[in-house]
Amino acid sequence: MATSIACTALLSALILSFALFLTFSPSSSGITWPTVSTTVVTVLLLLWLWSLRRRDAGTDRRVCVLVLGDIGRSPRMQYHALSLSKHGFNVTFVGFLDSKPHQDVLREEKIRILPIAEVKGVRVGPKLLTYVTKVILQVVQLLFVLLKMDTQSHILMQNPPGLPSIAVAWLVSSLRGSRFIIDWHNYGYTIMALSHGQKHPLVRVAKWYEHFFGPLADHNLCVTNAMKDDLQKNWGIKATTLYDRPASIFRETPLKLQHELFMRLAVTYPQFQGKRSEEEEEVQVERTVFSVHDRTDDSVTLRAERPALLLSSTSWTEDEDFSILLKALEEYEGLIKGGASLPSLVCVITGKGPQKEHYMKVIESLSLDHVKICTPWLEAEDYPVLLGSADLGVCLHMSSSGLDLPMKVVDMFGCCLPVCAIDFNCLHELVKHEENGLIFRDSQELAEQLRSLLSDFPSSDGRLAAFRRNLRTSRGQRWDDNWDQNVLPLLTAP
Repeated sequence: MATSIACTALLSALILSFALFLTFSPSSSGITWPTVSTTVVTVLLLLWLWSLRRRDAGTDRRVCVLVLGDIGRSPRMQYHALSLSKHGFNVTFVGFLDSKPHQDVLREEKIRILPIAEVKGVRVGPKLLTYVTKVILQVVQLLFVLLKMDTQSHILMQNPPGLPSIAVAWLVSSLRGSRFIIDWHNYGYTIMALSHGQKHPLVRVAKWYEHFFGPLADHNLCVTNAMKDDLQKNWGIKATTLYDRPASIFRETPLKLQHELFMRLAVTYPQFQGKRSEEEEEVQVERTVFSVHDRTDDSVTLRAERPALLLSSTSWTEDEDFSILLKALEEYEGLIKGGASLPSLVCVITGKGPQKEHYMKVIESLSLDHVKICTPWLEAEDYPVLLGSADLGVCLHMSSSGLDLPMKVVDMFGCCLPVCAIDFNCLHELVKHEENGLIFRDSQELAEQLRSLLSDFPSSDGRLAAFRRNLRTSRGQRWDDNWDQNVLPLLTAP
């Protein structure tokens, strides 16, 4: 550091001496002030660029993890940050801080969260002006944040969203001598096309942008082999497939923890509340709709006549059509009213997003007696506990590109939770039909699968129980081993 300061001081002194020399030099020398100004500005610019690339003893152990979105709702990038910290890297985690990140991220001393504000752009005039000004403000914001921090050995960013973060992260990496890594979760332009259409000018610009700047990264990660092949074939990008794997927090939940979570949820959501008889009032019994806690011997049991707990998580975006699930639940209700021997359902839909308000109105308009729906927002620590307590998961994620996989299913499988998932191009890389779950195409098929899987609930001899046993015996790598094998070599390579 002392050497760097000395060099900076020396260069500054030389520039000042040169300027004084030119000031007092004879006019016949032919040297003019424009020449002086241009020379000084050029030298100062080179000095600034040199200072940006200045490295110290800690540079090689610093990594910036960048998300132009909510850190709390970016589990894969949180896992990246935790894996980096476990291997001794100091992580600067840049992104929006709308939702609380996982407690492990908050507790880790080597992870420093650097929150940035979500800019909105100009609120008046045409939507295009709003979008353009938003992008310009984000460019300025990201340049300021990334250039202000200490030099990083790597910048690891999530895409999408990649406009404008890919270009800014590449520029900063070039200026500072950092390695630039893109983790491709999907393509941004295909998500934009869901609401604007493939031929919209913004979609075309976004597609060109990703095609132009994407190949400039030093390394690329992606979430499926299908995306790896597409990146190579159509983008000229060589990527490493890093499948989403469940973190160690995702596992089957012990009965006592299940009951504790159900009791907490019952305070706010009546769907979890259980009635107690007068006899139970006299003894110390704590009851939810699913579980019973006998305080005399501290035992927890599941109720024999409990409803099935159906779980789905969502970002309430256009790539998930929740009308499919709601129609299937109406059909399931009709089956029970028609005399079918099926359990009642408590359907929990977790998450936040732009379309939640729309679907809440739809849910309120439904006339359901045997199906109860609630839409809580769970703390990061409670979500895996609820997954590990559920009986069946439902996934409505339809990939905009057909090349990514839903991480929610990965987490469900980590909890040995069987899944019904809507079909799309590369889903078979994750969900094995009739092995760890079922794949459906429409609401009628989903309703039939619910009937088939829950017809003998809660027996341990049916198809649902068989899928759970298959998940227990076929557990693959967890996130840590997968990351160590595929990402760590990219960071430690010379």
